[in-house]
Amino acid sequence: MEQVLEDLLALARTERRVAMATLVGTRGTTPKKEGARMWVGEGGRVLGSVTIGGCVDAKVIAESEAVLAGGAPRLLSLQLGDEDAWEIGLSCGGTVDVLVEPLDLAASPLVALYRSAAEQIARGRAACVVRPLEDPAGARLVLEGEPGDAQAARAMARGQSATLDGVFYDVHAPRPHLVAVGGGHVSMPLCALARTLGFRTTVVDARPRFATRERFPEADEILIGIASEIVARMALVRSTAVVLTVHDYKVELPVLRAVLGSEAGYVGMLGNPRRGAAVLGMLREEGLPEAQLSRVHVPLGLEIGAQSAAEIALSAMAQIVAVRAGKAA
Repeated sequence: MEQVLEDLLALARTERRVAMATLVGTRGTTPKKEGARMWVGEGGRVLGSVTIGGCVDAKVIAESEAVLAGGAPRLLSLQLGDEDAWEIGLSCGGTVDVLVEPLDLAASPLVALYRSAAEQIARGRAACVVRPLEDPAGARLVLEGEPGDAQAARAMARGQSATLDGVFYDVHAPRPHLVAVGGGHVSMPLCALARTLGFRTTVVDARPRFATRERFPEADEILIGIASEIVARMALVRSTAVVLTVHDYKVELPVLRAVLGSEAGYVGMLGNPRRGAAVLGMLREEGLPEAQLSRVHVPLGLEIGAQSAAEIALSAMAQIVAVRAGKAA
């Protein structure tokens, strides 16, 4: 959604009307996902960091020009030969479905929907723009947790755009966020790997000499102060993973109190089973419900025989990815 809105705002500075070409379906093995877009301006300008690609571009641009001239959206089914398919990532010839539609960047209801979706994503909620392919003008916005649209809810839970029964569910989710509590040796490769996997990363530590830009050059945010107070102020939503690497009861206990009552999708703590049981036992004595305590992954990470800091970081991120995907972890 960030890229969609960035593209719309960039185009609005130079264009009045554009054609938006959206990949809404593929048949065949392909690394491309539904939701890929290309924008074609009235003057032929093409924009989009994720393009439909290769030989398809020329066909889509020609159709986009026709759509801009005539105004009616078109749903294209483009047959691909083996050579064409290879260029866009298909292993063999197949068909891609592309919705091409005109947008008035100043007045289109669809642009307003995408702006509203972006606002919700900034608040940590997933959003789905529902597009009936027979009537794209009937688009509407469904937000995470709203009742009444089971298909949209399932698409948001999977985190993937898809066409089902002639309706394109255009899913947009918040960028996943890793919060590393503790600036120690495990957090350094953990943040680097998380960034590679597309996570926004935040390092929290009360010790200025540990929470430095030299130690965490790729972190999006480094916050120095009392960890529990900092974490309590954060929007901890389903796309947030909180990992404690501090090995200090005085930090772990108040942070866990703050985190376990939130919607954070993953909570993990570095430590052996005995130490983890002791920490959870203290919280249990304080009255924290078992449902909250059971959310803590301790020892954190998948069992891969990790020894080094980098291997521990790998096992932790593998578990976070698995939990986000609803897999056994």
